[in-house]
Amino acid sequence: MTTKAPQLRTGEQLACPTCTTKVVVVVAPADGGAEIRCGETLLEPAKSVTQSAEKATEPGVLIGKRYVDADETVELLCSAAGSGPLVYGGSAMTVKAAKALPASD
Repeated sequence: MTTKAPQLRTGEQLACPTCTTKVVVVVAPADGGAEIRCGETLLEPAKSVTQSAEKATEPGVLIGKRYVDADETVELLCSAAGSGPLVYGGSAMTVKAAKALPASD
C-alpha cells in the first residue's frame, strides 16, 4: 500500500506514525511541495496518526527548533521530538539559524 504525501499548507500539523516526531508547517511552498519524511517514514496529518509509544534514545529532531530545506521554501517547527532526520523532497532538512539581534550601544 502506497501512502500519498499530504498537500503542505501553513499551519498543517504532521506526525510520524513510527516515532514521536510532530511538526507544524510554518512556511509552505505555493505548489504544495514534495513529501516530508522522518527517516524513511512519510509524515502524515497528525489527526490521522496513532503514534508509536517508542521514545527515541537520542532525538534527531529537537522540540522547539525550526527546520528548513536548502532553498528555505519549506519551514517546519518541531512540536514533539523524535528520531529523525527530517527529509524534504529527498534532501535532509537543517536547523534554521537564529537571526542576529542588532547590537545596542
